[in-house]
Amino acid sequence: MVRMEEGSVQQRGARNKAINPSAYNALADALWRTFWNKGHFERYVRGMLRDHSELLARLDFGRTKRETSGELVDLLRANEARYLDVTVALMLDIAGMDRFPNLESQVDGADMVAKAEAAVAELRRWTGKQQEVIKEHEEYAASIAESAKKAQAIRAFTEIHEDLKQRFFVMHSAADKHQRGRDFEGFINELFDLYDLEPRASYSLEHEQIDGAFSFDTDHYVLEAKWWKESIGRPLLDIFKSNIERKGKNTLGLYISMSGFTSDALDVYAYSTPFITVDGGDFMAVLDQRIRLDDLIRRKKRHASETGHCYLPVSKILSDSE
Repeated sequence: MVRMEEGSVQQRGARNKAINPSAYNALADALWRTFWNKGHFERYVRGMLRDHSELLARLDFGRTKRETSGELVDLLRANEARYLDVTVALMLDIAGMDRFPNLESQVDGADMVAKAEAAVAELRRWTGKQQEVIKEHEEYAASIAESAKKAQAIRAFTEIHEDLKQRFFVMHSAADKHQRGRDFEGFINELFDLYDLEPRASYSLEHEQIDGAFSFDTDHYVLEAKWWKESIGRPLLDIFKSNIERKGKNTLGLYISMSGFTSDALDVYAYSTPFITVDGGDFMAVLDQRIRLDDLIRRKKRHASETGHCYLPVSKILSDSE
């Protein structure tokens, strides 16, 4: 749905599709005008570029939104063949916007919305020029439709993720710590459900209370989650280990402690463990979308399998990925 230069041929690899420079300009202008707060702008861009960490690494979100938008579009245009899909996805997603809630809530919201609508309309005009080309190239039309669908899914995922993060902050400031602990269990189930981990709410067995369970990569996990002031010590991890060992042989454990774990507890489970651990730093990295929850669990499980250690900090995972 973007205007093509005359004589260009469409097809990935063997065929090339050149996007008109004016379409790129329209994208850059519409991108920065649709958001007022830098945080909302950055979360949107990160969500749309989640599969292109190499692009995100080159963007400076400390600059103005206009400068960052121009910087991104320049990167996309400089390697058009590689980034055609994400460019089209951005164009379609922004061209499809009909509400601008982040602008509407501002003091000069009406004026900001009017400018955003004009910028989006201009981008939509350029995307509309591609309709005839799409009819002639059905294969590419299918690719564009898939890109748009993926972009919408990413956008929804990012918005839900952000809502959960804001709810977490509300829980964090709650005065009733016992109620916070109960709410935390439901919160974890929603977060795990967002990542399709098939969470099961807390349940009771004879002489045993389970905070929850979930499935991941063909393994079954029992879940324990604590949001206490004190760090979790060895006695509670010993109990958790015993609970896991009474389950099936393919059952593993995940222990979440927002206050972390004592050093002696981690030392005991540094060479052989049936469970992995997540602390407050790990949890916040997931909520900040610096790492996906499923990637975090996968890396921690692999570390436990290779070393026997129940603990691997997210800082180590992220530094190894750079």
